[in-house]
Amino acid sequence: MSSTSGKSSGARGGGTRPGGEMLRGFLAHLAVEKGYSEATIRSYGTDLEQFGEFLKRSKRSLEKPERITREHVRSFLAELHRLRLTKATMGRKLSSLRAYFRYLMRHRMISVDPMATVRNPKQEKRHPQVLNVDQAVALMEAAIEPDPEGLRDLALAEVLYGSGLRISEAIGLDLNDVDSDVIRVTGKGSKERIVPLSGAAVKRIRRYLEQRHAMLGDNYAEQALFLSVRQGKRLNRRQANRIVARLGALAGLPKDVHPHMLRHSFATHMLEAGADLRSVQELLGHERLTTTQRYTHLDMRHIMQVYDQAHPRAKEDGKGKK
Repeated sequence: MSSTSGKSSGARGGGTRPGGEMLRGFLAHLAVEKGYSEATIRSYGTDLEQFGEFLKRSKRSLEKPERITREHVRSFLAELHRLRLTKATMGRKLSSLRAYFRYLMRHRMISVDPMATVRNPKQEKRHPQVLNVDQAVALMEAAIEPDPEGLRDLALAEVLYGSGLRISEAIGLDLNDVDSDVIRVTGKGSKERIVPLSGAAVKRIRRYLEQRHAMLGDNYAEQALFLSVRQGKRLNRRQANRIVARLGALAGLPKDVHPHMLRHSFATHMLEAGADLRSVQELLGHERLTTTQRYTHLDMRHIMQVYDQAHPRAKEDGKGKK
């Protein structure tokens, strides 16, 4: 991958990139030891290079991290405020810095962590965007041509919604990852998990696989499950985003639909139907239960209805009588 290629032409002298060898070593650590995706590593690199550019104003550099103090970090945070970045974006950038300085501390390249007492901005509580059940079904049943491309699009949507996959996980699937009614998914940190396929997804995938050969072109050895039409190669993230947006438009949905919205909808609908939080956590591949708890923003009327139906004393009239 380009961000960790280790090219030496700019490693010394005036042409070095911000962070130089230290930054490249950190990014290589994320790739090799953490197993992060190329997109994630690129994001870390961009955040740190932005901080490196900011440090130049104070005649500091990521190449000499022992000269970076908490005040430099706080000034950087003030700069992000001035640029009107969202709190979520600022938090992500600070997390990148935090991971970098932890790495330097672990390898004894610095003795004081400038991030030790720096906290992320308090985040606004925002619930994930979700489709309701009717909207999700309408998208899955969008009127689309039953040609190889259309069959692929519907199969992809069913996998995203029916199994709650991240888009990177869905487009990363190979043919041998599909086994009857389950799929083997490689998630964050290269961790594998087995996820069930819905009955609808099984049917969609089966129909798509019957026509997949028409999309291969000369790439007969391509093992990716979801292929691009023109190249016969693995579908990329941008193409997948366009597919889901197109299905949403065809279904007449009133909002722009993106792949992660289908994952959010999967989690919310599972919890609304009574699935326990731990099971949904396993299905989503979340390391922490608190991440999954974002989806517990269920409609209060639904919660009250379930409570009234399930709790043995929910309908007491206050006098000990039902």
